[in-house]
Amino acid sequence: MQEPAKNEARLDRRGLLAALGSASAVAMGTHVHGRKKTREGETPAPREVLSRGDVILFQGDSITDDGRSRETADEPNIQTTLGNGYAWLAASGLLVAGSPGRLSIYNRGVSGDRVAHLAERWEDDCLALQPDVLSILIGVNDAWHEALATGPGTAATYEEEYDALLTRTRETLPDVALVVCEPWVLKCGFVDDSWFPMFDGYRAAAKRLADKHGATWVPFQSMFDEALHYAPPEHWAADGVHPSSAGASLMAQTWLRAVSGR
Repeated sequence: MQEPAKNEARLDRRGLLAALGSASAVAMGTHVHGRKKTREGETPAPREVLSRGDVILFQGDSITDDGRSRETADEPNIQTTLGNGYAWLAASGLLVAGSPGRLSIYNRGVSGDRVAHLAERWEDDCLALQPDVLSILIGVNDAWHEALATGPGTAATYEEEYDALLTRTRETLPDVALVVCEPWVLKCGFVDDSWFPMFDGYRAAAKRLADKHGATWVPFQSMFDEALHYAPPEHWAADGVHPSSAGASLMAQTWLRAVSGR
């Protein structure tokens, strides 16, 4: 990751918007993919996110959780259910674009989760909701435990467990539109040189799985790497892992661009 020079530390609005467009270029021209009933080996066909009656589910760890209320978890489309971060901001954008009563948007992210934790709660927190669109951001805790040598996991373990989770999801919900978000970190706070190149293995694994399972890819790391030209890493995520309000807003904009194909 390239860090900004000191004379580039101030935000430049025009430059930042250009950077967002550049970082999101990978996602441009795509739509969320759902699997229509095709022959084995065929690529899933594009589908629009905003179709009538869509249930949209955000899943992941603390970056997705971001203070969501467990008391209102079953009530869609409200801020306490959606938390305080990118999931809430992205959901707000979808609700503005969609007509009233058209979408039901939930957040079931859980702070501290790794892929194995998702698998343990997947029946209740994903499959039972029968989402039409499922967005997953997971991987930083898997990598964090490897960086601290506090767990047995590696990028290979992450990929194997994540692949099994997505396969299980496809088998139960064959028409679900998958959105796989790129794990990301910034080099500040908890994150130092010891994370690299180890962390890049997790990013690459997530991209391979997005391709394998016909998912829309949201390039969060490349988005932040571009944003570093306009503000230092602490502006986007003070501890290197959890986004600030600015970081969450940037994530939401990139997510919306990816799923809308605009």
